[in-house]
Amino acid sequence: MHVRDLPLPAPVLDHYESLGIEELYPPQAEAVEAGVVDGDRVVAAIPTASGKTLVAELAMLTADGPGLYICPLRALAREKYESFSALPGVSVGISTGDYDSPADELADHDIVVATSEKVDSAIRNGADWVSDLACVVVDEVHLLGAEGRGPTLEVTLANLQRRAPGVQIVALSATVDNPEDIADWLDADLVESTWRPVDLRTGVYADGSVEFNDGTDLSVGVGEGEDGEIPDGEDDETEATVALVDDAVNGVGGQCLAFVRSRREAEALAQRLAHERLGSEEADAVADDLTAVDDTTTGQRLADCVRDGVAFHHAGLRSTHRAVVETAFRNRKLAVICATPTLAAGVNVPARRVVVRDQQRYTGSQMEYLPVLEVHQMCGRAGRPHLDPYGEAVLVGDESSKAELDERYVDADPEAVESKLRDRNALRTHVLSIVATGFADSRETVLDVLGATFYAHRTPVAELSGIVDTVITELVGMEMLTDSGSGTLAATDLGAQVSKQYVAPETGARIVAGLRRAVEMRDESVTGLTVLQLVADTPDMQDTYLGNRERAAMYQFARAHDAEFTVGMNDAEEFERWLETVKTARILHEWTEGESMETIVENYRIGPGDLESRVERTEWLLGAADALATLLDLDVPEVGRVRSRL
Repeated sequence: MHVRDLPLPAPVLDHYESLGIEELYPPQAEAVEAGVVDGDRVVAAIPTASGKTLVAELAMLTADGPGLYICPLRALAREKYESFSALPGVSVGISTGDYDSPADELADHDIVVATSEKVDSAIRNGADWVSDLACVVVDEVHLLGAEGRGPTLEVTLANLQRRAPGVQIVALSATVDNPEDIADWLDADLVESTWRPVDLRTGVYADGSVEFNDGTDLSVGVGEGEDGEIPDGEDDETEATVALVDDAVNGVGGQCLAFVRSRREAEALAQRLAHERLGSEEADAVADDLTAVDDTTTGQRLADCVRDGVAFHHAGLRSTHRAVVETAFRNRKLAVICATPTLAAGVNVPARRVVVRDQQRYTGSQMEYLPVLEVHQMCGRAGRPHLDPYGEAVLVGDESSKAELDERYVDADPEAVESKLRDRNALRTHVLSIVATGFADSRETVLDVLGATFYAHRTPVAELSGIVDTVITELVGMEMLTDSGSGTLAATDLGAQVSKQYVAPETGARIVAGLRRAVEMRDESVTGLTVLQLVADTPDMQDTYLGNRERAAMYQFARAHDAEFTVGMNDAEEFERWLETVKTARILHEWTEGESMETIVENYRIGPGDLESRVERTEWLLGAADALATLLDLDVPEVGRVRSRL
């Protein structure tokens, strides 16, 4: 099917042709035949790089009204915003938290790009533009099965259909075991394909060679010493990875992604690969861009690696660092990225070869194998359209693990998507939202709303009945819902405000308890540290790791400042976690007092990205605390003072 055959304006057709897009890929043509340009609902379960973005654009460009593109990650939202903004005559807005269009302006755009959390928040706050939507595209819809994010996505989709009846839904997914269940839930036609623009061959490295699943093989020499032995201090898996990366870059002139289990491993592998002379003439300019971001040691380590053509990528980096690395790799200014698995589900960074060195990760108590879908997403990054004759994905193993890795990942289908909505913490949040937004006013109507979710589609909603009763009782105890006794439910002013501020009910309850305690404390005891520890000790604040070497010093700090905390050390339910919240508060307090990012990062062994994300979360949580203090007439001026300094 030719692009010129599509019902699109001439400037848009010219735009596609200027990008070399003259004919649709087979999965794209199947989506058109399924009605994606006619307002029909479609679920497209197709591999990475098979043209899902164009399917999304076709749906939104042909819709009879505004379109909404929902994606899971800010980096992906930024990329799609830039892509959609290049479409002629199309106005695009974005709402992700770090790059927002003003809320009242979103209604004026043809396309809005947002994370599922931002859409959920817009629904809770009664945004008018939601009701006007004609088309909703959901990227990475298989994340319905993710802890935390999944319940928000499925409740948001259920609520969107109530706010905008008849809205076209186009859901884009990686290949999963049960896409027909998602399509059936959304009343959509299923387009399922394994077609890729660049063939992918996958195999396991063992004993100097890779046997790919297409019958081909690859021999790789390992060892840098004159005797061919692995250098001292390096493990077999790392040196095999180095050899595979070097062969891809210097042997066939491609780019490479290497996936490892942790931040530390990503940096260590990048520093090891920096000795392999993989750089280009343009790498120095990329390193200069990274150095200009900040003066942190982490940023400098990254820039030093980049000068040799290699980058590392993980959540401890600032978002600006990650964006520079991603753009440089796409523009072929970098040869290699060493990354944690989060990159696989994020932005578009295709490579000639993907090497998955680590197939297990530490869960806090033991090592566990990665899910098949997660590994398949890593492997799916292999193969750059128009650049590579094929993509190669290699799992690093040895003779003893080769057969197991072949069976577990190479020959296996990805897992089925299963709802996580039954989680009580998730249900508590969404039940409050359902009542506060007026979608339900009784236990029965709450169950009716939840009946439109993916969970209810897969499981009789009656199974939710008992836990919903428990959740309602808990919300009444938190003073966020009222139950008349005759079955009528209503959100209290507190519950409505908590829902609007988009914090979890437990977070709202802890903030209120902390504010009330602060009012009771002596004025001189309430400091910036007080309110920072107050919001740090909530479920919505990310945990900050407390190392053994700093525990004693943090304990002494906590003892010295115990009178400033609304929950003191003797009242802490989980002392170790409480001490972690003190560390978070101490870091944030030093930030508000003007300490540099470089000093904080070095003193507290956190990444620049960790500080960046915690400052952002604190700003959000202090905003919620300010709103709740005003609502309840609780006079804690330090909340506003700290918020203004943050």
